[in-house]
Amino acid sequence: MEPIPEDWQRGLVIVAHPDDIEYGAAAAVARWTDQGKDIRYVLVTSGEAGIEGLHPARCGPLREDEERASAAVVGVSTVEFLGYPDGRIEYGPQLRMDLARVIRQHKPEMVVTMNHRETWGPGFLNSADHRAVGLAVLDAVSDAANEWIFPELTELPWTGVRWAAVNAMLGVTHAVDVTTTVERAVESLCEHRAYLEALADEPVLDQAARQIEMATGPEPGFDAERAVGFELYVFSG
Repeated sequence: MEPIPEDWQRGLVIVAHPDDIEYGAAAAVARWTDQGKDIRYVLVTSGEAGIEGLHPARCGPLREDEERASAAVVGVSTVEFLGYPDGRIEYGPQLRMDLARVIRQHKPEMVVTMNHRETWGPGFLNSADHRAVGLAVLDAVSDAANEWIFPELTELPWTGVRWAAVNAMLGVTHAVDVTTTVERAVESLCEHRAYLEALADEPVLDQAARQIEMATGPEPGFDAERAVGFELYVFSG
């Protein structure tokens, strides 16, 4: 298995909900910011439907604050929320256009997103939001480079995306050595304290450590004690 290319400077991570990055890719983000890369986050929703018993009007701002705090732990200061309704994202031209817009605005060379397939593995259904966002991100990379698909966009086309990396459990083609950044990934996930406390009675640190352990195991054929796996798509360069 090959390492993810790292000869780039600006990366854009686009996911559906607060905590989506922290459950999988945050250890890789920490490695990249340690290298001096400029990494930015775009969240399609505010995760306002994510905590049972907490009204969305209160939950959304809380989860936005938790996401900003978790991003800061791994060296990310730019965190943007698009305001789509949590749990009701629909794949289609509007979502693609909005994502093409943010790609043009942030001008990344590397785009990172999440599993867009129906399952995480046999018997484990992926959420509708994850599927819609992951696929729309891949399409939006091409949309952002084409001046004619969404002519109403005022931002100039951006043709500089060289790769898109999908953080997934199936179809992994490349990996990132995160042996030295696992602890910061755990700390980053711990910042989603209200969310994790609502999920289980287990202490937040124990939940976070267990999740990161699962997300950063060794990858077959990749020489690293701990790794994050991605499916890599090549666009240019």
